[in-house]
Amino acid sequence: MSAPSWDFSFVYQSLQDPAISHDLQLSQQHLASFANLPADSVESCQQALTLHDNIHNLILSVSNYAACQSSIDATNEQAKALVIKTDVMLSALTQAFSPFESQLSTSDDVFFAAVMSGADDSGSYDRHAFRLSRQRLNRVFRLSVPEEQLLSAMQVDGKNAWGRLYDAITGTAKVTLKLEDGIEEKIGLSQAASLLYGGDRYRREPAWRAIHCAMEEQEITFAAILNALAGNRLTEYQKRSHTQPLHFLAPALEESRVERQTLNAMMNVAEQHKALSRRAAKAMAKMFGTDKLAPWDEMAAMPPQGKAMVANYSFNEAIAIIRRAFHSVNGEMAEFVDMMVEQRLIDAAPQPNKVMGAYCTKIPKTRTPLVFMSFGGSMSDVLTLAHELGHAFHNWVMKDMPLAETDYPMTLAETASIFAENVVRDALLEEAANDQDKLLMLWEEAQTAVALMLNIPVRFEFERAFYEQRQQGELTPMQLRNLMSETWKNWYGDAISEPNDLFWASKLHFSIAEISFYNYPYLFGYLFSTGVYAQRAEKGEAFYEDYKSLLKDTGRMSAEDVATKHLGVNLGKVDFWAQSIAITEKRIMAFEALVNKLMH
Repeated sequence: MSAPSWDFSFVYQSLQDPAISHDLQLSQQHLASFANLPADSVESCQQALTLHDNIHNLILSVSNYAACQSSIDATNEQAKALVIKTDVMLSALTQAFSPFESQLSTSDDVFFAAVMSGADDSGSYDRHAFRLSRQRLNRVFRLSVPEEQLLSAMQVDGKNAWGRLYDAITGTAKVTLKLEDGIEEKIGLSQAASLLYGGDRYRREPAWRAIHCAMEEQEITFAAILNALAGNRLTEYQKRSHTQPLHFLAPALEESRVERQTLNAMMNVAEQHKALSRRAAKAMAKMFGTDKLAPWDEMAAMPPQGKAMVANYSFNEAIAIIRRAFHSVNGEMAEFVDMMVEQRLIDAAPQPNKVMGAYCTKIPKTRTPLVFMSFGGSMSDVLTLAHELGHAFHNWVMKDMPLAETDYPMTLAETASIFAENVVRDALLEEAANDQDKLLMLWEEAQTAVALMLNIPVRFEFERAFYEQRQQGELTPMQLRNLMSETWKNWYGDAISEPNDLFWASKLHFSIAEISFYNYPYLFGYLFSTGVYAQRAEKGEAFYEDYKSLLKDTGRMSAEDVATKHLGVNLGKVDFWAQSIAITEKRIMAFEALVNKLMH
């Protein structure tokens, strides 16, 4: 079959489905119940937790459904309106729950323990203990209840509005590819972006330059978005620094559930191995017949050698590859892939108004995972599909757990997705019939190393420097371009032909309203997953159940505690990260050797 589209009949029939109105009306009724509960009693706090769970479940189900519809078609005004409506309701929920959250965050240990000791129809309230305990540790940064409520209320038309603006512009933008012989081709921005991952070398550079041109035309708007988001956050952090300073990295670290020491150890090791990552990029460039990697070739499919054609895969072939690889870990994982396909929980069909990127989400009230991407047929697309199915499997493993214990951070979220990529690559390496087949898989290994050990640190270092400078005032588009160029050159060095000075505009991650520093968790996930994957050979058949156990703990433990329990390592020391990079180095060396063998 061709790349599929979603079937949402398991939850809502359409955006006009009366079930949507029912869920939102029920949520509104429950919201009103908070006003009758005093925040200073154990029983009221317990009732508030139950109310919050039920309301959040319903609103987020509608919200995620509407967001999915908006992703498919960025011009769908009804979907976008529903996203805004649910955003307002989620803000209202946050405001209604704020007095109880404040009480639970600041009360003495006796009161808190009494609340956690109770139970409702969903089980013991201690399902909230991990999340609330972390809030209690950060109570020094809390504002008064009215101030917290005001912040939440302003977010809908503040930060979130800037994020929606970015999505609206990039989702509807058209770009013009200037091809050879003066031919011009007008396509959607997301379609142009997908060309960067494919094997069409004649349209790839024109696509990159067309995207760059589109970003340049909108650079004033995109700079305004970045400045507004960062300024909003910095102002909030300043207000929260009433007792002790709140560094701009601290909220992101808390979101990721990692300590600053862990982040520093990981980034230091990446810094020390820049030369290794550059070697991977230069070996890739050699296959394009150049000394340096061009930015439009960085994520491209491996160029054909000799008379060979660029490898291209149908969606069915991609699913078959992933299914076989997952089955090599355990048959249950293969059955999961079958379920995702049969129930049409994957939307991979390219569309002109489809937003850029790929993601996994879920409908909370049915616990159903959903995968989104634009499948173009390259091996990179196959691995992206595997990556998102890895996320979906993570959600599926947790489907019977309390929802409060399934909210895992990005750092640990990337464990399952990158694990899935590793499984597929290794399976294809084992199936490789000749050096050409092996080279294709090692190409993907090298490309992943470049993306995660060079490009991700560029994003992090750029954003950190941007926030440091933003404290003094707004940055102009040219200042942002210069900052990106400097950071790019620092990490890529002589491995790439030219920096992407407008990457801050073209990369969605910088303009996500809900979270800052949407970058280093990918490097964390890559190296952490490498450590997890190394256990597969050591544990044999016992690995699968241990792996699922690790995934289940990701929503109720810090990253450091998960690593200690399941890997027996200290993430705050460089040893673990260096060991993971040593595994990556072997893959890069194998790639270099095979490139040299086949290119001579």
